[in-house]
Amino acid sequence: MALTVGDVMVKNVIAVHSDQTVRHAALVMSAKEIGCLVVLEENRVVGIVTERDLIRRIIAARRDPDETFVSDIMSTPPVAAKPELVLEDAVKLMFVHRIKKLIVAQEEDEKKKLVGLVTLTDIARIEPALIETLKALFEASKEAPPKRMEKVMNYYIV
Repeated sequence: MALTVGDVMVKNVIAVHSDQTVRHAALVMSAKEIGCLVVLEENRVVGIVTERDLIRRIIAARRDPDETFVSDIMSTPPVAAKPELVLEDAVKLMFVHRIKKLIVAQEEDEKKKLVGLVTLTDIARIEPALIETLKALFEASKEAPPKRMEKVMNYYIV
């Protein structure tokens, strides 16, 4: 039987609320030594903040992290998958959206409830052959992968 997102996802996901400051988010990421935070509003997933967001939307843009809220810099709408999604389909979803981190959520009352997070690196460690699938998708599209994805692909393709 094929592995699913739920089989490999991290279940203990750290989240912040959209009305918290970017400084708070950065301090949480630093303290927990993680590269992203899922963003919540009233216990529903509304976005994600990554290290890349902090660099591009705060540091490079010279914005004040004490005066800027997570909601101002988060990537939205969130790309999410259900835990039952087969890993190959998760890779295809990541390809379509050009992302390395996939939120895992369950629909409850038309709200996305956070249940986990899976990264392209997590998938590559468990099923390295799926990185070949990702490479084939980029070749078929005649598009170069984003550098952030290319690094993972090059590391895991022998």
